[in-house]
Amino acid sequence: MTDEQPLEESAEVADAVDDETAISEFETGGEPDADNPVFREPGWQPRTGAEQPWDPEDLAEAEGKDPTPENVARAKAELDEDGPAAIDRTVP
Repeated sequence: MTDEQPLEESAEVADAVDDETAISEFETGGEPDADNPVFREPGWQPRTGAEQPWDPEDLAEAEGKDPTPENVARAKAELDEDGPAAIDRTVP
């Protein structure tokens, strides 16, 4: 048995809780390590709503508008002009 005090009960931890200072034993440098692995493939990108096909009616509804002919026409023009960026602005 050891006489060491658990790290959670140390004064350094109490100080960090009070003023948000870093605790050297808890720092990882922000990089993946044995305790904080990253399970992503190289080049991984988050998935957005633009990966699937969108109809102008879908875009109009996603923007909170009724699919009236005017709103559908505006959404179609937006899709034609901006492509997937029109979806990403609305459905990240």
